[in-house]
Order: sequence, then C-alpha cells, then structure tokens
Amino acid sequence: MEWSIKQIARLAGTTSRTLRHYDAVGLVPPSRVGENGYRYYDAPALIRLQRVLLLRELGLSLARIGKIIDNEVDELHALRAHLELLREQKHRLDRQIAAVEHSISALTRKEQLMAEKMFDGFDHTAYRAEVEERWGQDAYERSDRWWRSLAEDERERFKEQVRRLNLDWTAAWQAGLTPESPRAQELARRHADWLRSVPGAPKGDFREYVLALADMYVTDERFAANYGGAAGAAFVRAALQVHLAD
Repeated sequence: MEWSIKQIARLAGTTSRTLRHYDAVGLVPPSRVGENGYRYYDAPALIRLQRVLLLRELGLSLARIGKIIDNEVDELHALRAHLELLREQKHRLDRQIAAVEHSISALTRKEQLMAEKMFDGFDHTAYRAEVEERWGQDAYERSDRWWRSLAEDERERFKEQVRRLNLDWTAAWQAGLTPESPRAQELARRHADWLRSVPGAPKGDFREYVLALADMYVTDERFAANYGGAAGAAFVRAALQVHLAD
C-alpha cells in the first residue's frame, strides 16, 4: 500500500512543501515517483517520516536527525525509545494539567488553594530524599539555596542546558554509538562539567559521586526516562565510567 504526498501531508499534519524538502535533503525520500512527477510513500517511508517528526518534536536539527536515522538500523528499537520519551513527557504534562485544573477549580469555587497540588509536576526538589541520604543534608541545602537564588530566566537557561544534554545523550544512544566513541566521551565530559557547576556537589571524591548518580540513572525509572529508558541510561553510565576511568 502507498499514499500520495498530499495524503501524507494531511495525515501527518505537515505540508507537501515540507515533504519535498525532506526529500531534497535526503531525509525522507518517497518510495517512488510516478510518471506524472507525483511522489508516493510506502509503509517503510511512513515509519521513517514518523521518526523524523518525533525527533523534530524533541528539538533536534534536520542534520542531526539524518545522522541518527542513518546510523540506527533497528527501527523497532528506535521507536521503542521514542515511545519511552513520549510516555515520560505525557506523565509530566498530565501532572501539570492536573495542577492547573486544581487552581482553576479552587478559584472558581472560591476554595482554598492547596500548595502541594499547585506545583505537582513542577517540583525541583523531587529527589531531595536521595540527595540527603547519599550526600548529606548540607549538599541538598546548598543546591536548593542556589536554585532559589536564580532569576526566572536563569532557571530557564539551566533547564534548557539540561534538556539539550539529555536529548544529545538519547540521540547518541539511538544512533548506536559505543560508550567509548568520541561523541559519547564528549557528552560524558559535558555531563561531568555540568555536575561540577551545580552548588552542592560533594567536594570529596567527585568520581564516586558521578558514578553513584550514574547507577541511579539506570535503577530509578524517573532518572532513566531522561535518557529514553533503562537501556539509554545504561549507555550514559557506561560512557561516564569510561570517562572517569583514569
């Protein structure tokens, strides 16, 4: 079965012009071009387009998407990784929606607002217990004071930095790179530099601190979701282990 470019544009919520551009840059070529010059797409082409659109939703450039798709030969593996990311995003959005609905309902009924419900899905202190248990209350309090001291635009820049790092990790894993590869080791360096930049990081054995965090990335699904699931988190951990081996 195959679909025309107009049909695909309508179904995918995009435009024929965009699809022609994807073809021109070699990202999503049609499965065939008819004698009349019309482009047609079969099921494998649709799977490829779906992956492109999913990665675009994550903020990746077309050039980076092309490298990821060309290096990833297991489409089922890639789609499962995408699904994990989407489920985590949905879970977070569901919590935020419920929090906003609570505020609307309370204001409409002139009821008292419940602070613990208003910020569900927004809480930067979600891992307080883990931090205090592993590295002490002082480590948490220093990082918490630093976070609260930031202006809103500074917080947004920091969150964007973390988001980009997580996306780059996920992209590297999906591309089938090894933990020892130059790209993975560059990400490991960025990751370590990011951890050093956060006040509250233990001043003692930094290597032990990072490796303990890396274990949490794998064993705690809340962390693993940042890297596409446990398999993606295991890739991050392995790359960090290589980076800190010396």
